Amino acid sequence: MKAAIFHGPHQPLTSEQVDVDEPMAHEVLVRTVATGVCHSDLHFVDGLYPLPAPAILGHEPAGIVEAVGDQVTYVKPGDHVICCLSVFCGHCEMCTSGRPNLCRNPELRRAPGQKPKLSWNGTPVGQFANLGSYAEKMLVHEHAVVKVREDVALDKLALIGCGVTTGVGAVLNTARIEAGSSVAVFGCGGVGLSAIQGARIGGARMIIAVDTVESKLAMAKELGATHVVDASSHDPVQAIRDLTGGGVEYSFEAIGLKRAAEQAYESLAIGGTATIIGMIPVGQKIELDGPSFLQEKRIQGSSMGSNRFRKDMPRYIDFYLQGRLKLDEMITRRGRLEDVNEAFRAMKAGEVARTVLTFD
Repeated sequence: MKAAIFHGPHQPLTSEQVDVDEPMAHEVLVRTVATGVCHSDLHFVDGLYPLPAPAILGHEPAGIVEAVGDQVTYVKPGDHVICCLSVFCGHCEMCTSGRPNLCRNPELRRAPGQKPKLSWNGTPVGQFANLGSYAEKMLVHEHAVVKVREDVALDKLALIGCGVTTGVGAVLNTARIEAGSSVAVFGCGGVGLSAIQGARIGGARMIIAVDTVESKLAMAKELGATHVVDASSHDPVQAIRDLTGGGVEYSFEAIGLKRAAEQAYESLAIGGTATIIGMIPVGQKIELDGPSFLQEKRIQGSSMGSNRFRKDMPRYIDFYLQGRLKLDEMITRRGRLEDVNEAFRAMKAGEVARTVLTFD
């Protein structure tokens, strides 16, 4: 199969022929139909997070099952699926306590000494997030997929694989906003726009979008923001305080920047909660004003929207079909696998909300 290989930070991905093994007992071979290009992948390309090479990036895919291992009963060849990086084992402490998105059980990957799933010129190839969707096929654990209805285009459903689930879930699952509350979202990329939609779906009365790119702020208003703040020309914290009379009840950071995370916390009203969604670079610390904790302000993290993806993703599809969740509008550019490096460039330049790569 053809795949885009990651050779190390600050290097372009290259299109190569990769060998893929047959599925073992609990594995599923999926033909990739579409994959979104997420900012998380760019963190590894830019060297902000470590990743052994060679590897295949990509973690926001949807596709069709081609083959299954002999113990797989959940899906069969021909089923449409969304793949999710929140692969769960089902029996560890995190899974049995209702937090499968935090499962880190190594049994979900092949053991050392077993034949590698993927190889390139005889060298094993890693799969980022146990998926590796910048490839024509993915060989994944059966608990990395959710079976979905077949009457919705897979290029739309791919967005649910990461960005939508992360953003909407951070609002509805992690923060659990109250209807009628005030919300600020820092960053209007794919995840931030999804958080804005989650706030709208959750009944927020005021949704303030913060970004430095005018086109992204315009899209934020289209998807549900009631107010926008251009952080390139205004202090976003003061602007939010002015708009709300003191601060928001909930804030979300969806960029992965230290200062934005601090501003998300600083923009809170007394008793408010800040949720950090973005990937803060390794080694960076967030600095907060100590006395502010006496006002019962809180800051928390969110991993993939605290999802239970086999339950959440079908719900998000229903939201889309009901017109409550907008997916078409989030796709601002399309491409093929060979366009992945251009997709990264456009993302860094702030030109897109989401690029979706499609396969034959």
